[in-house]
Amino acid sequence: MEDSSGEHSLEEECVGHPGNGMDHPGHPGNEIDSRRRMITHTGEKPFKCDQCDYSASRKSHLEQHVAKHTGEKPYMCGECGHRATQKSDLSVHMRTHTGEKPYKCDRCDYSASQKGHLDQHLMKHSGEKPYMCGKCGYRTAKKQHLSQHLRTHTGEKPYKCDKCDYSAAQKSTLDQHVIKHTGEKPYMCEMCGYRTAKKSHLTEHVRIHTGEKPYKCDRCDYSAATKTALKQHVAIHTGEKPYMCGECGYRTAQKSHLSKHMRKHTGEKPYKCDQCDYAAAQKGTLDQHLMKHSGDKPYMCGECGYRTAQRTNLSQHLRTHTGEKPYKCDQCDYSAAQKQHLIDHQTRHSGEKPYMCEKCGYRAAQRPTLSQHMKTHTG
Repeated sequence: MEDSSGEHSLEEECVGHPGNGMDHPGHPGNEIDSRRRMITHTGEKPFKCDQCDYSASRKSHLEQHVAKHTGEKPYMCGECGHRATQKSDLSVHMRTHTGEKPYKCDRCDYSASQKGHLDQHLMKHSGEKPYMCGKCGYRTAKKQHLSQHLRTHTGEKPYKCDKCDYSAAQKSTLDQHVIKHTGEKPYMCEMCGYRTAKKSHLTEHVRIHTGEKPYKCDRCDYSAATKTALKQHVAIHTGEKPYMCGECGYRTAQKSHLSKHMRKHTGEKPYKCDQCDYAAAQKGTLDQHLMKHSGDKPYMCGECGYRTAQRTNLSQHLRTHTGEKPYKCDQCDYSAAQKQHLIDHQTRHSGEKPYMCEKCGYRAAQRPTLSQHMKTHTG
């Protein structure tokens, strides 16, 4: 086959068949092999992209590149439907299902599913970080990481979702987003079967089983299993409470806490029990209720044999033995063994009365006070 110039293309000339004499020294195939080897040494890149400045030494490389412009993704994963532009990308993706890690470190037990990950790991042994950001001095072992870092300065987000308007600065971030569309949850806990779309979520979940709490507070002895939990704790020291209820003036350090608080005013109870008519304003409350049906109480106190359905209840109970009171008031010397007790105490400083009687409008600063008031209606 000839191209428009009447000359055979390099890729076409390299096609051979058994018994066609390609191993003969004078066969054109050997000439093409020589030309290909010369391109490798000279750095020549004869195959040009007609949509950008990209060029390649091989036609197959150009075809893979052009798919980035067309959006074509011909390779599909049979497990989850993930689609890829290149066959090699699909091979890498399949390792998320198989757990295969073919790239081994020759200095330790580390192994990786991708060669790039192993290369990055090896830098930990050598300590080499040749790439530096000219704006802030950030250094890294990989050129790719520097490119990603620079987007924190430029705001560039080149990775676009083909199903919605979402865009990301890093491909891995986009990959995590795309899972929301596919519903894929490739990461599974071997202890309880919990599945998640993010590896980081699985890492945090496993700490429920191991009890690991790597995040330490630099102001007290508190430690947490997740970075988010530590951030919430630090707010106790700083006193920062940017989220405020428009109904009663209640303030909190977390947006999620405000959402939960608002249900006290609206009466909303979105969490329904599938075994009875019970409904709850918070998922944790429903989880606790479900234990009444199952009778499951997996957490036991080693001091007195107390058993409970929730790990948080056991943590609170243990403080009756240790006397620990980790929740400190930032306005006086008061401290409490339970967070709710601190919240109730702080209303004395703020004058807030978040608990309201639905029958007469009476308001109270603390839940026990409201419970006592309700007896005037019930007798």
